[in-house]
Amino acid sequence: MIERLDTDVLVLGAGGAGLCAALHAADAAPSLAVTVVVKGLLGRAGCTRMVQGGYNAVLAEPDSLDAHLLDTLAGGGWINDQELVWTLVTEAPRRVLELEWRYGCLFDRTADGRIHQKPFAGQSHDRTIHKGDLTGIEIMSRLTEQVLRRPGIRALEECRAVALWLDDEGRAAGALVLDVRRGRFVAVRARATVLAMGGGPTMYRIIACSADKSADGIALGHAVGLPLRDMEMVQFHPTGLVVPGSLMTGALLEEGLRGAGGHLRNGHGERFMARYDAARLERSTRDLVSRASFLEVAEGRGTPNGGVWIDVSHLGAEVVERTFRGMVKRCRDFGRDLAREPVEVFPTAHFLMGGIVIDATCRTAIDGLFAAGEDTGGVHGANRLGGNGVAESTVFGGIAGDVAVAFVEARAAPRPGLAALEDVVRTLTAPLGRSPSPALYDLQGELRAVMWDDAGLVRDGEGLRRALAEIERIETALDGVGVPPDPALNTAWQDWLNLRSQCVAGRLVVTSALARDESRGAHFRRDFPGPASSLYSVHVQRRAGDLHVWREPVALTRAAPEAATPHATVEIGD
Repeated sequence: MIERLDTDVLVLGAGGAGLCAALHAADAAPSLAVTVVVKGLLGRAGCTRMVQGGYNAVLAEPDSLDAHLLDTLAGGGWINDQELVWTLVTEAPRRVLELEWRYGCLFDRTADGRIHQKPFAGQSHDRTIHKGDLTGIEIMSRLTEQVLRRPGIRALEECRAVALWLDDEGRAAGALVLDVRRGRFVAVRARATVLAMGGGPTMYRIIACSADKSADGIALGHAVGLPLRDMEMVQFHPTGLVVPGSLMTGALLEEGLRGAGGHLRNGHGERFMARYDAARLERSTRDLVSRASFLEVAEGRGTPNGGVWIDVSHLGAEVVERTFRGMVKRCRDFGRDLAREPVEVFPTAHFLMGGIVIDATCRTAIDGLFAAGEDTGGVHGANRLGGNGVAESTVFGGIAGDVAVAFVEARAAPRPGLAALEDVVRTLTAPLGRSPSPALYDLQGELRAVMWDDAGLVRDGEGLRRALAEIERIETALDGVGVPPDPALNTAWQDWLNLRSQCVAGRLVVTSALARDESRGAHFRRDFPGPASSLYSVHVQRRAGDLHVWREPVALTRAAPEAATPHATVEIGD
């Protein structure tokens, strides 16, 4: 049986984007019912809480909005949606002030009382606002407090959206939600729905993102036919901890270490970034630094555990301990002393630059469905600058909340049918009580291995085609997997659901990577090592059960790189 719940605005996800959407909606129209669905516990789940580095915003000269725009476009390989980028850079300063003055965040200050801004890689000015190296905890703690103070916001904790609900005319009508604690399904009907579940490339072997993420939002959007763009662009953060035998391998040491003057050295003690970016060295963009580290190890110049060294000890132990308290503690938990000695690191899967296509008001192709944060594509192009991620989440989350309220004011409650959701429930409950063979966690490991080996930092056509075949095999095998019969707090069933989403995201990444026959940003192809002469984005969409792939020219509405070549729309095929 499917339970029923009605609300005005439904927010799927409770990271920075989801909570800002809920707060903006509740404050714009306090009489409306706002429901937030969070996969874990409110304020404790997702990736925003894990942000160490900071928040990019232009607050004072000599920095400028144009400089932030150009840094973001150059870092993104010039395939960004420039109107989304302009929205980001113009709204970020206002959102920072809102976070402090309205929601109570306290960011670090200079001696004269101004908000402190530190250097981050790939940026022409010091513009990254922070709270030590625990910025995400500060933001999420204050946003959560504000959500709890607003009686119009209801949080459904330990619940996950498993399907988007559409009415007979194809308009958004809410979502089917699984209450993980009780193992019960709830159909939540809403006049406006905001998709803000976060991405998370957890289909890779080594990850830095929250382990509760499984690209659910991207999978849900794909299932209802939303177009997605640039899914091949997966960011690998260059400095994930190397801790042999521990699941903490891949946990981040943030960008600020390199911004503050940290050195990267290979196993021979060489500062190897001079070979890859002699001008910026360690302050180069994440895509280039990650690939450089990968190649150093691949060519036999790695550390004893297959990584490289990051060294900030020359800055002085007292400075490191004061400036990077969180990372110093994290390293000491594993017997490393970041303040006094080099620490082994290696690239780690961190962020999906691609995602659902939106406009600058967070509208998707489905009426009544809005999206914000890592579920969406276009803001970051081929590579995200550190500090632009949490800015994107809070900026576009707030916009989505405002626009959703305006939409609700002109829309009556939808009248969707339950038949489609009943079909979904039958599909999703099929593994309960079924024989546990093939083994769920074997398939999980196989997906992570093939994504890491064949669709990771360095790719080629042969490996990508092999990865696509493996993903299709894993998806087929997953249909026969069984889990224990009791649906309440059934972790194996939840991992089965996660793996379904991860397979969808992996297939979209690989298919898009095959369609981009060039190297740009985070996407590097051995068989096409240089960039193409023209700029395009890769789009994928489910149509009548088939995956349609095409290229669209990038609209250079705000700025253009030198010698930009026009690109026509190109159909790749089904």
